[in-house]
Amino acid sequence: MKRRDFLSASVAAGAATMAGMQSDANAATGKQEIVELIKYRLNVGSGKNRVEEFYRDAAIPALNRAGIKNVGAFNVFFGPTDPTLYIMIPHPNIESVLTVPQKLLDDAEYNKAGADFLNTTLDNIAYVRRESSLLQCFAHMPKVEVPTEMLKNKSRIYEIRIYESHSVKAGNLKVEMFNNGSEIDIFKDSDLNPVLFGQTIVGPMMPNLTYMLAFNDMDERFASWDKFRTHPDWLQLREVEKYKDTVSNITDIILRPLGCSQI
Repeated sequence: MKRRDFLSASVAAGAATMAGMQSDANAATGKQEIVELIKYRLNVGSGKNRVEEFYRDAAIPALNRAGIKNVGAFNVFFGPTDPTLYIMIPHPNIESVLTVPQKLLDDAEYNKAGADFLNTTLDNIAYVRRESSLLQCFAHMPKVEVPTEMLKNKSRIYEIRIYESHSVKAGNLKVEMFNNGSEIDIFKDSDLNPVLFGQTIVGPMMPNLTYMLAFNDMDERFASWDKFRTHPDWLQLREVEKYKDTVSNITDIILRPLGCSQI
């Protein structure tokens, strides 16, 4: 079996296993995007901008040429204090996750524009570490939704929240709460502006789900969360017994988009 076929089968099997443990409404439909979420720990000093420059000049244009649109690029506004950069790449399916990297390497323009980054040496590293996760978008929100009306606002912010659960069953119930319980609809009605809801199928801190929200500024964020907390449908949903105690830890990070971000 070829390496790519083996990886494709392995990841697909993992996704199928997760889907099989979910309710029928949450099962994979084949139309749910797979989002690659990449976290870079950056160098300090003069080399800290090399990852951003690589994505701006080489990677994002090449991804667009390969058919991947709406690539997000963010740095941390509030959150971990070490220099960090996040990249979000929406793929139509697992096959795209596995084939796009080679498409980029076969792209002469990509290799030329990204030469400093791609050909870096051990004594001149471009970043400290790279950590990747794969997220399967929820059935109720199967694709990344770009907040197009906000894109001209250079002060816009994004909130990324990671909900860890103490077991796979608890994690699936929390996904069900967003899907079948229509918590996503409550988010939208509260002006929380969802961009992404995804269940992690490969990555750290599993089981977990990750979602991203968009706001024009921090004042709008606070106002929208206040609206959510008092929403009558949320007050009713949170009392459903089977959904209680399904989240064991929450990571909350506020991001600012880079100039090259398409989200």
